[in-house]
Amino acid sequence: MYEVEIKVPADLETVRDRLRELDADPGETRRQRDVYYDAPHREFAETDEALRIRRETTIDGGDTHRDASTDGEAVRLTYKGPLLDGDSKTRTEHETDVADGDELAGVLDGLGFDPAATVEKRREYWRFEEFTVALDAVEGVGEFVEIEREVDAEDAIDPTREAAIGTLARLGLDAADQVRTSYLGLLLADG
Repeated sequence: MYEVEIKVPADLETVRDRLRELDADPGETRRQRDVYYDAPHREFAETDEALRIRRETTIDGGDTHRDASTDGEAVRLTYKGPLLDGDSKTRTEHETDVADGDELAGVLDGLGFDPAATVEKRREYWRFEEFTVALDAVEGVGEFVEIEREVDAEDAIDPTREAAIGTLARLGLDAADQVRTSYLGLLLADG
């Protein structure tokens, strides 16, 4: 599986208004807490890989004006491979649900994986033109829009990236403003 993604800094309220104008479908809003790990056998910063445990709670079921409520916590383990091209944040990604985040953290600790940093954000999901559009307010980093789609085959990466660039333009965003550094990298660079 490949995740084709483009991330740009943006004013979220402006993009939210544009998504409404274009009749995009609002989804859930979630609070995400990502703990990234360093491996004992290689430097993920050097290999451009990432391993994280994400804990997230739904704080809004899609209506952005509704009062926040918590529906419980979901936990996922994600591995992200190195970037595959110079024009987007496309990479191999493997992700699975986890029943007990604390136990998983204990497994990783027992294997010598150390927590490196924590990224916290509020993420608002939208569906538009076969893409997932995420409006991210990242603590200590800023506001960003991510547009992404998963594809199964490597030959689908280029056309999907081009479609994402066109979709960004419809939202009033320019792919030339793309940030290929992860939120983790941005947080560590500011810290």
